[in-house]
Amino acid sequence: MSHRRDYYRDPKAPKANSLVPGGSALVVDDRGSILMQRRSDSGNWALPGGVMDIGETLEQCVIRETKEETGLDIEITGLLGIYTDPGHVIAYADGEVRQEFNITFRARAIGGRLAVSSESTEVRFIAPEELAHLPVHPTVRLRLQHYADHRSEPHLG
Repeated sequence: MSHRRDYYRDPKAPKANSLVPGGSALVVDDRGSILMQRRSDSGNWALPGGVMDIGETLEQCVIRETKEETGLDIEITGLLGIYTDPGHVIAYADGEVRQEFNITFRARAIGGRLAVSSESTEVRFIAPEELAHLPVHPTVRLRLQHYADHRSEPHLG
């Protein structure tokens, strides 16, 4: 796992030098709890997801990454939003500085079994009220808020 550092609206952030399309899944169970993983690199709780491979659609990417990171098979049910804030950059140890480019889909679990991957220390469904008290990056918190707002249209930004 490469070392990374998130900068969010930080004037001291390095200048972005790459854009990589990625996606996340906001998977909700029948009790309204949200599938989250605790990242091994930051300790923050995050939505499962990752970056596209050549030869796959973004939906296929999100389904694959969710399976790899959580053990669950999912079905995409809608679009939560497009998140491309140039004020959010991620710096990697190799010198890459990536501008955020994430499309977050709504989804539901259709199979599989919860399992932790090398990228996480814990994976579970968490009630929204519990998430308020856990470490979550501001950009992920924004997505959770957009979900809680029951928006009729996806976020574009």
